[in-house]
Amino acid sequence: MSTPASYFDDMYRGSRDPWHLAERWYERRKYGLTVASLPRERYRRAFEPACSVGELTSMLAPRCDALLACDRVDSAVETASARVRDQPHVRVRKLVLPDEWPDGSFDLVVLSELLYYFGTEQLYRLLERAVAALEPGGTLVTVHWNHPVPEHLRTGDELAGVLGRLPGLALAVDHREEDFALQVFVRLGADGAPAPSPARAEGLA
Repeated sequence: MSTPASYFDDMYRGSRDPWHLAERWYERRKYGLTVASLPRERYRRAFEPACSVGELTSMLAPRCDALLACDRVDSAVETASARVRDQPHVRVRKLVLPDEWPDGSFDLVVLSELLYYFGTEQLYRLLERAVAALEPGGTLVTVHWNHPVPEHLRTGDELAGVLGRLPGLALAVDHREEDFALQVFVRLGADGAPAPSPARAEGLA
């Protein structure tokens, strides 16, 4: 069973930024590492589910021609929208995943602090939709808290094990710390070959 929607409603009822994402050095550092791990300098169309108040959204925006972010909580969507209102290439919508999913394909999907809220059936459905929406050669980023939390159904390391078994993806970055697990996958092409590394893409290796 997934974490109930009431949990998120209750969290945002007491605060517009219940996890203090805009204040903590831990969060800023993690977001910096997340963005630095992207293998491409720029992306055509990116999708960031569960964007919360838009802190990571604002850091992804300069690397994207178009960026769609979403959250299931109205106040989070409002806060994130205000955070990026001066960037017309960024849109923030209310979506409830995995039942709702945006149209079209993406060359970047960022799943940050999201997957541990889903029960097994919904988790695999969300991952199936994410991989299906990812263009060949596209980037899938996952980063998750690695300490036990009552509302979290898995830790970051446990999710890494699930992600490592998904077909059609090649692992490009595997960064583990005591506090979180950050992984970057690349969608395999039709020939089953992974995209070149950043150095190979520039002819350096």
